[in-house]
Amino acid sequence: MSNHTRKTSGMDLLPAVRAKLEGQAGPKYWRSLEELAGTEEFTQFLHREFPEQASEWSDGDPSSRRNFLRLMAASLALAGVGVSGCGYTDPPEKILPYVRAPEKLVQGKSQLYATALSVGGFGVGVLAESHMGRPTMVEGNPSHPDSLGALDYLRQASLLTLYDPDRSQVVLHKGEISTFDGFVLAATSALDAQRLNQGAGLRVLTETVTSPSLARQIKDFLKDFPQAVWHQYEPAHPHTATAGLKRAFGRDVAVKYHVEKANVILALDNDFLSVCDSGSLPMARGFATRREPLQEDNQPMNRLYAVEATLTVTGGSADHRLPLRSQDIAAFAQGLAKRIGVATLPELPSSPVVAHEGFLDALAKDLQANKGKSLVLVGPTQPAYVHALAAAINQSLGNVGTTLNYIEPVEAEPVDQVASLADLCGAMHSGKVEALFTFGGNPAYTAPAVSGFAEGLKRVGFKARLGLYDDETSSQCDWHVPEAHELETWGDVRASEGTATIQQPLIAPLYGGRSIIELIAAVTRHPSRSGYEIVRDTWRASTPDDADFETFWKTSVHNGVVAGSVAQTVKVEPKGDLGTPPPLSAAAGFELVFRPDPTIWDGRYSNNGWLQELPKPLTKLTWDNAVLMSPTTGAQLGVEDGDVVRLKVKDREVEGQALMSPGHAEKSLTVTFGYGRTKTGRVGTGAGFNAYSIWPANAPGVVANVEIRKTGTNKTLANTQMHRAVDDYGSERGIIREATLAEFQKHPNFVKQGEHGHEPAADETLYQDDFTPKNLVDPDYQWAMVVDLNTCTGCSACVLACQAENNIPVVGREQVLRSREMHWIDVDVYFEGKPGNPRVVHQPRMCMHCEKAPCEVVCPVAATVHDHEGLNSMIYNRCVGTRFCSNNCPYKVRHFNFLQYADLKTESLKLLNNPDVTVRARGVMEKCTYCVQRINEARYKSELEGRRIKDGDIVTACQSSCPTRAITFGDMTDPESAVSKKRAETRNYAMLGELNARPRTTYLAKLRNPNPEMTETEPRDGV
Repeated sequence: MSNHTRKTSGMDLLPAVRAKLEGQAGPKYWRSLEELAGTEEFTQFLHREFPEQASEWSDGDPSSRRNFLRLMAASLALAGVGVSGCGYTDPPEKILPYVRAPEKLVQGKSQLYATALSVGGFGVGVLAESHMGRPTMVEGNPSHPDSLGALDYLRQASLLTLYDPDRSQVVLHKGEISTFDGFVLAATSALDAQRLNQGAGLRVLTETVTSPSLARQIKDFLKDFPQAVWHQYEPAHPHTATAGLKRAFGRDVAVKYHVEKANVILALDNDFLSVCDSGSLPMARGFATRREPLQEDNQPMNRLYAVEATLTVTGGSADHRLPLRSQDIAAFAQGLAKRIGVATLPELPSSPVVAHEGFLDALAKDLQANKGKSLVLVGPTQPAYVHALAAAINQSLGNVGTTLNYIEPVEAEPVDQVASLADLCGAMHSGKVEALFTFGGNPAYTAPAVSGFAEGLKRVGFKARLGLYDDETSSQCDWHVPEAHELETWGDVRASEGTATIQQPLIAPLYGGRSIIELIAAVTRHPSRSGYEIVRDTWRASTPDDADFETFWKTSVHNGVVAGSVAQTVKVEPKGDLGTPPPLSAAAGFELVFRPDPTIWDGRYSNNGWLQELPKPLTKLTWDNAVLMSPTTGAQLGVEDGDVVRLKVKDREVEGQALMSPGHAEKSLTVTFGYGRTKTGRVGTGAGFNAYSIWPANAPGVVANVEIRKTGTNKTLANTQMHRAVDDYGSERGIIREATLAEFQKHPNFVKQGEHGHEPAADETLYQDDFTPKNLVDPDYQWAMVVDLNTCTGCSACVLACQAENNIPVVGREQVLRSREMHWIDVDVYFEGKPGNPRVVHQPRMCMHCEKAPCEVVCPVAATVHDHEGLNSMIYNRCVGTRFCSNNCPYKVRHFNFLQYADLKTESLKLLNNPDVTVRARGVMEKCTYCVQRINEARYKSELEGRRIKDGDIVTACQSSCPTRAITFGDMTDPESAVSKKRAETRNYAMLGELNARPRTTYLAKLRNPNPEMTETEPRDGV
């Protein structure tokens, strides 16, 4: 909910919501409870936000109108005319020519290099764009199986981490600046002492390791210290899935899902469309390929069921969604298994799911009707028992070998990471650990507080840490060594299905950092061994012949994929013993669900401004985390958005702000990790609350019977949900258009018929013919974009890609509170139905590039103009900041630089900017340009080759990142182009089309594929 409108409590809102819904005929889309209830506060907020200062014109007070003119005059001075008078001047720059230009470096021309970026140990292949030796953009590698050309926002934002001036830049010894040689001397002395007892007091702690080179080094290291122990830990690792599969089959295995082959999918607390988990990008692509209503191979449109406590991207995309407490999902899964015929012991009481018997019956029937073409997935926060049970269900349905395969583990050493951390903490507290090397991670912050990691660390004699930041863990270690970024060093990493990528550096280490493999080589008396040599040695072992190896090496580095390195498929048989089910808690108590944060993950990205300011896909919260709860739960507790509540788990407490989340299960609360940092960079320190402080070590996903109470204080949340809200002006046509598959098959022209009214004729326009842009008179290329709402999951990868490509600045929490965030793409979330379990529609909204653009006719200095190819262009040098264009834009897609947001002083951040895009100063309006720099690049290339631009030559940044290929861009004058074919579909419509502004960006209506037998069984109440 917007920070500007929440003044009415949840208890006061619900009666108004009920009354509104009871009198509603047909679908009603809403974005907040205040909008649904039609509160006075919401109406005032919408009135005052758009158009700017509208109330100053309408109150009839001459003094107010004079005040408006005075303010506008001031804004003109601040915006462009008087920038230098405000004390800001561009910093002086020195330009030095090359004495001798580097080989193969062409000034003004970028190059692409294949490498991989990892999260949680698993790598996704990327193509990194380099300008003059500095990376400025990363996109997915189409040849990589975990990328397929798309890329999530975590890996995109790692580019900002590369240039982060807050990264560690010096070796520290007990807080004082030291040298790397001094560290190596101290480390080798500590290791020499451990040789006397074969390393009995030596421990190594890493995050999840899939790197063949790092695994080889650690195993060789342990051969020299046979009594030493290698521990692995990171909070977001799905160790419950690993344990569940091992319990089901009696051995370590991993799973490769083939979502594209499934007709029916059930996600049990599994957000596989979130695109940030390992393997989620190809799963999202596979899901989207089966959402088209007319499949080329006559395959049916798939159907997705989601059962979850917290509304996720996957739940929002589901055809049927059941909000259910996380603790009750085990009973739900067992009820499903019984109906399918899976033998399960011991018995679970069915009381938690009695109310959903109809849902279970219809779901089981649908799965059984699609044997071999169905799929059941379980999320990492569920206990091992549920994972084992899902494996048995998939086996019974005949899905193994079709919609999923079991493969050899991708991790170098699969372990139960929670148990591994507990073993390490116990050894430290008992005084058994004499030397500890921590490579990566931040366990002093991310370990459960009850584990006592930080306290145990004080008992260790020698402790060293390699990390990107001097953070909570490094501050408690004797030695801290700066870590090199993945774009600064050689390495290797595996994808979720085992395919390896050789990582190559694109830039020399900016701050003198070392990679893990280089550091291990240095402390094992090989200080001169480079990462390049170490990685080559690893892969040379598989290709003894020198000539063959050189060919293999160059091909693998160039392609970003090591051919033939995929994990082998294994055949496994169920043991029949699924283990002990988790205990059921009393229904009266609250459960607390723990999850990685959608944008800053486990806290490793807390100093990344791009990710802090990226609105979280469902809540649209920025710069903070919150205690999520259903509106009904909030009303029962007397809590409203921003109220600070105190959570207590046994004897530990933490305070955080509440946020009402439509679709959240009742009697359930959700918190996310990553906030409450005490020692990170200037960006992330102090934001939010630390959920790790109450996280039980033995309950990785959920804890029962948590206490919650109000503190009596309220803190405003920087929430963008209602910022720049589009008003439908009372139209019956609807901003969102959707139907069921059956309705579409019966009425394929539904978007132009019935309740949506008529399509306006070409001459029905607000503007005279003399405003007709040149593109209608002199057609050449005519650019257009289509966004498919049917495949858009709202993952927000496009938002970050646009920011990285177009030098969009971060404005900070205070400016977000003022609705001044600068993202050129807003992914709007619309709800339909009752707040207890609404349907969800995501709609990316960027500049529409109208042919009859309302913004152009009101600009007094012609700063916004139409070009001959249909682009609505911004001429920044002309703009004086009147903001008339923003006031006149019905789509609210223009953004004003109120302050000097762009950092032009920090040297490292200068390297980040894309030189093909202008860095805007304060006082100008900016917006989506359809990536005009990419259009021009394709134009130059086609002219040199003496041909027209071909369809597919231009891929916008948002289009490139989209994992579901929901965005299509191209020349609409070419009848064979993909965008022309999309525009010709019967589902195609223009937002606010009745205004006849003729936007070049249009949408394909959303379709759902509900189970006809579930129309009466799906819970749609819960207000």
